[in-house]
Amino acid sequence: MKRIIFNLLKFGVSAGLIAYLVIDAQRDKTFANLASQPKHWGLLAAATGCCLAGVALTFVRWYVLVRALDLPFSLKDAFRLGFLGYLLNFVSLGAVGGDLFKAVFVAREQHGRKAEAVATVVLDRVVGLYMLFVLATAAILATDQLSSSVQQIQIICRGTLLCTVLGAAGIAILLVPGVTQGKFSAFLQRLPRAGTLFGKLLGAIRIYRQRPAMLLLACALSVGVHSLSTIGIWLVARGLPGEAPSLADHIVIIPLAMVTGVLPLPVNGLGAFEAVVAFLYERVPIGVVVSEGRGLVVSLGYRAITILIALVGVCYYLASRREVAQVLHEAELEQQQEQGASSVAGDEFARSEITPGAAQAS
Repeated sequence: MKRIIFNLLKFGVSAGLIAYLVIDAQRDKTFANLASQPKHWGLLAAATGCCLAGVALTFVRWYVLVRALDLPFSLKDAFRLGFLGYLLNFVSLGAVGGDLFKAVFVAREQHGRKAEAVATVVLDRVVGLYMLFVLATAAILATDQLSSSVQQIQIICRGTLLCTVLGAAGIAILLVPGVTQGKFSAFLQRLPRAGTLFGKLLGAIRIYRQRPAMLLLACALSVGVHSLSTIGIWLVARGLPGEAPSLADHIVIIPLAMVTGVLPLPVNGLGAFEAVVAFLYERVPIGVVVSEGRGLVVSLGYRAITILIALVGVCYYLASRREVAQVLHEAELEQQQEQGASSVAGDEFARSEITPGAAQAS
C-alpha cells in the first residue's frame, strides 16, 4: 500500500508540474503558433534519429561494462534488455524500473556472479550521470556562462562546477583500496536506506578498479550519448516554429536539465525536466529572444520522441512476454528483500548509535 501511495504521489507531482507549466505558457502565443505555423519535418526526423542513436549508444556502453567482467553477454542481449528497460521506465507503476529489471535479468543468467551483474547496471548509471556534469561544465566554461548577467544562471553554473569537482575528488578517493574495503566500507553499507546503494556502488568500484581502460571507454561513450541527445533536442527546437537557442546554448541547458532524471519522479524526471528546460531557455541564450513557453514546447516534443523510441521495447516485450513477466516478479521480490535488509541495517545502526560498542560486538 505504501508503494502504491508513493507512486501515485510521484505521478501527481509530475502531473502538477506539467499542468502548471502549460497554464503558465498559455499566456504566450507559443502553443497557438505550434498548431498554426509549419513545422520542418525533416529536422524533426533527424532529431528522432539522433535521440535513437543516443539511446542505442547507452546500450553499447552497458555492453562494454558487462564484457569487461568477462560475463557471457552479446550486443544483441544488450539491445534487447536495454529497450525493455527503457520501456519499463515509462510504463512501470511499481517499484521495478528499467535498471532493476536489467540487473535481475542478467544476474539470473550469470550463475554465481550476481554481484558483478548488478555492478554493471549501477556503474552504467553513475558514469552516465557524472559525464552529464562534465559536459555541462565544459560548455559553461566555453560559453563563459559564469559571467552571465542573470544571477540564477551564475548560481546554477557555480553549483555545476562544484558538483563536477566534488565528483572528481570522490572518484579519486574511491580508487583508494582502503576506502572500498574494511571498516569505512562496512559503515557505509550499514547506513539506513542508503546502505544498500552504497554496497552496490562500492562493489562495482572494487570490480572495475583493475579495468581503467574500460571505464575510460564508458566515459567516452557517455559523451557521445549526451551529445547526441543534446543535438536531437536542438533539432527539435529548429524543427518547431519559433526562435531557437544556439547549439552551444543547448549544450549548457540540456545536460543540466537531464540531471533531473535522478529525482524520484516517473519517466526520468517528468515535469522537473520540462521545468528546468523552460527556465533555462529564457535565461541562458544571449542575443536571441525566446518566448515564454518555448522551452516547454521543445521539451514536450523531445518527450514525444522518447515515447516513440520506447515503443521499440513493446516489440521485444511481445516477443518474450512470459520471460519478462517472470523476471519482473523476481525483481519485485529482490526489491522487497533489499528494503527489508535496509530496514534491519537501519535498526542496527540506530542501536549502535545509542549503545557505543554494540556494532563492534556484533
